[in-house]
Amino acid sequence: MRFGRRLLLAAGLTLPLVAAGSARARTGWTRPAGLVPDASIALWPEGHLAVPPGLVESMVQRSDDPNASDRMLQGITRPRLDIFRPEKPNGAAVILAPGGGYRYVVVDKEGYELARWLRDRGVTVYVLFYRLPGDGWADRSNVPLVDAQRAARLVRSRTKTDGIDPARVAFGGFSAGGHVATSLLTRFDAPVYAPVDAADTLSARPDTLAAFYPVVSMDPAIAHAVSREKLLGPAPDAARQALYSPEQQLRADMPPLFLLHAENDDVVKVDNSLRLHTAARTFGVACEAHYFAEGGHGFGLMKTAGLPVATWPELYWNWLAARKIV
Repeated sequence: MRFGRRLLLAAGLTLPLVAAGSARARTGWTRPAGLVPDASIALWPEGHLAVPPGLVESMVQRSDDPNASDRMLQGITRPRLDIFRPEKPNGAAVILAPGGGYRYVVVDKEGYELARWLRDRGVTVYVLFYRLPGDGWADRSNVPLVDAQRAARLVRSRTKTDGIDPARVAFGGFSAGGHVATSLLTRFDAPVYAPVDAADTLSARPDTLAAFYPVVSMDPAIAHAVSREKLLGPAPDAARQALYSPEQQLRADMPPLFLLHAENDDVVKVDNSLRLHTAARTFGVACEAHYFAEGGHGFGLMKTAGLPVATWPELYWNWLAARKIV
């Protein structure tokens, strides 16, 4: 089925729903409760981006379970922040970058699920739908970082609008979104785009940064091959490979880091987190890391039942509290 235009507008997702693989358009499918954000804002002013010819946004529903939505957004032409507002904001803001192998951006299991969990605890949450480097954008390798920097600055510009403290802005990323996050960790002030408005005078450095089963390194020995190819193309030279490997770009002034990974992850090797953890320790940067024997890849909140890794949201919350974000 296709969602009606009114529902899509309410969700900030003005695009067609299409089917892929076993994820069929179903006439009985209903939107589970709580999947609609409270607002959606564009990252960039209208007309600022030169959209690649023929690029069209589409949404794919991959779940056959009416109570467990699993959508992905492809061909992103309007990078944006979907906002989840708590009834009683505590001043904290968290920006989330879901994964998708730089082929698409997951909506629910690595975006809206944690957003609702944090919103219920007083946090204002912004789910980032960033542009994808393989979609034909100019300066393809920097496109996700450009949108991440802009997101952090735009959130800080909304202090009064959203009731947040600009000194309590956290950033978190899952899987390929973890590469978006860890790139921001080390290159938050890299001059990757020209300022467009007053928001770009603000800092893009998050006050804390979390990476959940993240893509980090572009070293072929441990890299997620699809993410690497989408970001850098088929044959990057050694200098480009190093530049886009955050574990090789660490600095003493980067924000405190939280890492989460399952050791049996067969999609993104745990070595990505281990290398980043080791590098952070070498630089003396605060880093808290949690490694679980089981969990696989892409577990989010819903795929942890019966496993020790199910405790991870509380571990993250306690870390945010220790860092005086929440």
